[in-house]
Amino acid sequence: MVSRSASILLGAVLTLSLFATTPASSQELDSWELGINYPGEDSTNAFILSDQGSTKVDFFVENSGLTEITVEFEFNIPFSGDLEAPDGETISAGSNESFELKISGIDVLSHDAEKKEKFSITATITARQGVPDPLSSSQNKEGDLEIPSIFDLAVEIDEPFGPMNAGSDTIVTVTVTNNGNAQDGVGEVDVKDDCPLMSTDNGLDSLLSGNIEAGSEKDANLKVTASESHPKRHCDITVTVTSKREMSGGGNAIAEGEVRITVEPPPSGDSGSSDQGGGSSDTEDSIESNLPAPGAIMAISGFLGALFFGRAEGEKKF
Repeated sequence: MVSRSASILLGAVLTLSLFATTPASSQELDSWELGINYPGEDSTNAFILSDQGSTKVDFFVENSGLTEITVEFEFNIPFSGDLEAPDGETISAGSNESFELKISGIDVLSHDAEKKEKFSITATITARQGVPDPLSSSQNKEGDLEIPSIFDLAVEIDEPFGPMNAGSDTIVTVTVTNNGNAQDGVGEVDVKDDCPLMSTDNGLDSLLSGNIEAGSEKDANLKVTASESHPKRHCDITVTVTSKREMSGGGNAIAEGEVRITVEPPPSGDSGSSDQGGGSSDTEDSIESNLPAPGAIMAISGFLGALFFGRAEGEKKF
């Protein structure tokens, strides 16, 4: 306890002696600076977070004085972000030390695009030449963190109620959802299928008009037609949309959805006649089954013939 008090007293004496010499010596005591390397070397430029909610801030401490200084750092991070940075450092006289502040863990989708909040770095001198500094002089620097614009569209296509017949059409509903954090829209829409005898209309062109707010959705109906000669098979229809905002920014954010439609042959047109033919055949079979077998007919005929000829012979004898 005594040694700590003695160290503090010695530091105070050293500090006062430096102040008491000349004005130049007093200025040397505060010849240090905390600085931030801003984007474009302009303090009005914000540090834009990545889509994952992270960024890196380079900062420095320049010691232009004649004594070694030890500094401690404190940080204030907005948007409930996490940080990784040194707690403090010792900077030799006449030197410049650079440091890195890593910011992460910010949920950018929970904030509006381009929203800005300030972060701050504070450096406080705790010792000079290893001796505790009772003045504890400090400096503070600030900067802006900016939420990025996230363009994230999703496409969902309703499943059809069942198969469709060749020579008919069906309607499927296509829904585009804006899962980003900024207003967006559909800049382009493309429809493809893998069945050459299938066609689609321009019903999805209505998606191209207007915008979709963040968290909202927009839908349109697509008419699908199969020709009369379409064979029985499964047909996959793919709908691709491109983000309007991303296109204007030179990007190419796309979203895709797919649905499978089964095409069956058309209903048979002669089902009634085939039923009638089947009924006629059944009648004939029924009639044939009710007649006596050929063997039975011959036996009856023989019996009747013998009986007849027997009577004839008897009459001649009498």
